[in-house]
Amino acid sequence: MIRWLEELQQLMERDERCVLVTVAGARGSTPREIGAKMIVTATETIGTIGGGQLEYQCIKAACKWLQRDAGVSTRSRVQRFTLGANCGQCCGGVAEILFEEMAPSRSAWVARLAELHAADTAAVMVTARQSRAAAGKLIVTATDRFAFADGLEPTDAVLAAAREALQIGSAAKQSLLAVARNVELPVLIEPVLKTDFHIMLFGAGHVGTACAGVFSMLDVRVDLIDSRPGFADAGHPGNIRGIECADPALAVDTAPTGSYYLVMTHDHALDFEICARVLRRHDAAYCGLIGSRSKRRRFEKRFRALGLSESEISGLTCPIGIDAIGGKKPAEIAIAVAAQLLQLHERAAVAGFETNIVQHALAISGNSRG
Repeated sequence: MIRWLEELQQLMERDERCVLVTVAGARGSTPREIGAKMIVTATETIGTIGGGQLEYQCIKAACKWLQRDAGVSTRSRVQRFTLGANCGQCCGGVAEILFEEMAPSRSAWVARLAELHAADTAAVMVTARQSRAAAGKLIVTATDRFAFADGLEPTDAVLAAAREALQIGSAAKQSLLAVARNVELPVLIEPVLKTDFHIMLFGAGHVGTACAGVFSMLDVRVDLIDSRPGFADAGHPGNIRGIECADPALAVDTAPTGSYYLVMTHDHALDFEICARVLRRHDAAYCGLIGSRSKRRRFEKRFRALGLSESEISGLTCPIGIDAIGGKKPAEIAIAVAAQLLQLHERAAVAGFETNIVQHALAISGNSRG
């Protein structure tokens, strides 16, 4: 589950008031993107909206709000921070921060959103930017809509903006959120989708475990696959799924299209079989094999003997990790590999978003001519 949603759900189940702090607007240079979130309770902060003094002022404001009488009517508000003038920061941009007071009696939308997310149902969360009652919420899916609390009417314009966000996809939240501003709606529009960044990590040795540790802090989904008995019950972080598999190579066939594969088992023969299966799928975003250039050359020779084409073989990355980090300690390799995958995924996301925008514009143009 998305971390902020999981944390918020747990707080509501414990009957603990908190303030949900969201970057609702950003112009110029700002520390975090639109949609970045932080949860402030009476005793801790969870997550970050970045920015040193900006975050400090927001935490201070949220704590002051929590000290008020719970019966005070205003439950959400937006405050504008000019980072230079208000925060003494050199970014020079302007951030609009949405504060929403949360309590179990006003958290029905949290439970519904968590249910949709657990069911892999794509949804858009629409938030009223200011409400005198509980923070107005509208959750929109491809087939349904759910309104929560006062202050947000599901108008045709709001619904159209939300559905447009669903159609464009999750690749660029900045542009999706701009939909609301462009039609001058007083709402924040946020896609709430499971990440499409899926990693198949074969081997839970020292390096594999270090990679899983780094990935646990990122917005990725990881299947960590190993043949050792009891491995899957090791208590992995929420976005890491441990899979005990007697024949790990068979797990390649279960991976979603566009997955990123990292192969680092204890057995070179198994590494070879896994890589061959991945390269023959023709749909991997990345196939990375731990090892040296000499290992790559040996594998390439065996791939040719197996009948793989030069085009298929070229899909193998070995050694793995960005070139600028050459250390061989497990943590160093993990950081280098994570950096490489983040670069590749970001490039693919930008390219995919541009394609979606063009297709969406063509669809609108076709509908208008019809």
